[in-house]
Amino acid sequence: MRRQKFHQQPRRGLRKIHARGLVQTFTAGKGKKQREVRAVDGVDLDIAEGEVVGFLGPNGAGKTTTLRMLTTLLKPTAGTATVNGFDVVSQSVQVRRSIGYVSQTGSTFSQALAGDEVSDHGQLYGMTRREATRRGQELFEQLQLDGLWDRMPKNMSGGQRRRLDIAMGLIHDPTLVFLDEPTTGLDPQARANLWEHIAKLRSERGATVFLTTHYLDEADALSDRILIIDNGTIVAADTPENLKSQVSGDLVHLEFGSADPAARAAESLRAVGATEIELQGFGVHARLRGSGKLVPGLLRNLESTGDTLESIEIIRPTLDDVFLTMTGRSLRDAQTDSSDANEGDGSDAVSA
Repeated sequence: MRRQKFHQQPRRGLRKIHARGLVQTFTAGKGKKQREVRAVDGVDLDIAEGEVVGFLGPNGAGKTTTLRMLTTLLKPTAGTATVNGFDVVSQSVQVRRSIGYVSQTGSTFSQALAGDEVSDHGQLYGMTRREATRRGQELFEQLQLDGLWDRMPKNMSGGQRRRLDIAMGLIHDPTLVFLDEPTTGLDPQARANLWEHIAKLRSERGATVFLTTHYLDEADALSDRILIIDNGTIVAADTPENLKSQVSGDLVHLEFGSADPAARAAESLRAVGATEIELQGFGVHARLRGSGKLVPGLLRNLESTGDTLESIEIIRPTLDDVFLTMTGRSLRDAQTDSSDANEGDGSDAVSA
């Protein structure tokens, strides 16, 4: 599949992340089998102030490696990047002081008191104990952790621990927050609850959010813009709606009482520009761009010929359809059949 290099200017305001030609290489194998692996291969990024950006890609695509470079956990092999105006290599301390980072696995000690963990973390950023405690208690109230200040993380639910991780990342009031797989392993109710808190980071705190996730519905619901990375390269960058509109149309399924009307409907669909037309028994499937405008006329034509329609279903493209179109594989499938030893688990902590 032909690769296209994507570069999109931020839509508004100050650039919080600006990267050009980011490369990260690793050495894999031993002896004669030793080879260079380009985990990230020339990534360009522009993230604007106040954006919530979803970063999608299968395991091994370069997603976590890119995140680690932007958060100064990994030095780029080549290329440049600034985060909050600071260079990730020469000004790494300033980058760390200005961002919030919530890793996949969290950074709290399971047998410490939750309040002590948050307060201690704030002091690492130069806050006084009193300031960190006051700020931490505010965050506990905002993140619905009331009454848990003196509880150990090991005695919290999964959703509570993830909200505690977010409190740790926000203790120093950063304007840019990196969330690495924030809802992995949570039940649907806890995920939905955490979505509300993530949305409020921007709406109530004015924060810019860089979110990596494997959950397509999560990226769709929370993100102003989606970036898709595959084999170390950005293969798509746009709003969720614009990306879905690039897929070859809505999936239209018409079901009839016999085979002949289905065949005639297939010809009618072809006449209005449908693609991927397939007859199955008494039904016909097709992809149709602009189905909302075209289907009513199609139905009127079917009625005029006396063909009785038993059911109709129209399915909008999903982000997984986008990934399939861009990469030739499903993102869900890619999670299970793709791996890369160089992609970190996000367990490293970022602190000043």
